[in-house]
Amino acid sequence: MNKLDFQSPEMTLISDFVSQSDPYPVRRLIVLIPADTDTTLMTRRIWELANAMGRHVRLLGLCKDAAQEPGLHRELVTMSALIQDRKVSVEARVEIGTNWVDAVKRNHQAGDMIVCFAEQQAGLLHRPLSQILESRLDVPVYILSGLYPQKPARPNQFSQFLAWTGSFGLIVGSFVLQSRIVLMPKDWAQSTLLILSVIFEAWLIWAWNSLLD
Repeated sequence: MNKLDFQSPEMTLISDFVSQSDPYPVRRLIVLIPADTDTTLMTRRIWELANAMGRHVRLLGLCKDAAQEPGLHRELVTMSALIQDRKVSVEARVEIGTNWVDAVKRNHQAGDMIVCFAEQQAGLLHRPLSQILESRLDVPVYILSGLYPQKPARPNQFSQFLAWTGSFGLIVGSFVLQSRIVLMPKDWAQSTLLILSVIFEAWLIWAWNSLLD
């Protein structure tokens, strides 16, 4: 499920939106905060959303290395103090790495809703993070727009070329391997090896494309 908030709505508008019938009983809002971004504009929108839903908040930061962790943690603690009130409790956590999917898996619990920003991108192909989360994880995602600074578009022709050539190379390599298996005596061993090679080929192609997400 994907909810997209394009504008900067007033509290009443958010309340009307989230009060509609929802099949997901949201327990917490897991808000994905990247490093090196201005968190000032995000704070009010997160506070509005949390109060409208009456849910607690976990601010989840992701930074590439340990050197960035203290600065990002300070920002999240400051945000927590501004968002928290009598109705909403806030906690902050920083993960070190580059994979948002893995970070969300380590922090998500049943009933949580993921909150990310429309401009967030991930992977070599720079796909929207919301699409990656929805394709990899069966969780509701709420998208906020206009808060995370949009980076200039970068050409991704090389990434696309890498994806296509890698998949093509795996297919050719698997074809060569299967051609050799076919020359073996026709018995149960040959059939088993052919089946395993097809499964392995499919897994390799899936793994290669996953690395590019």
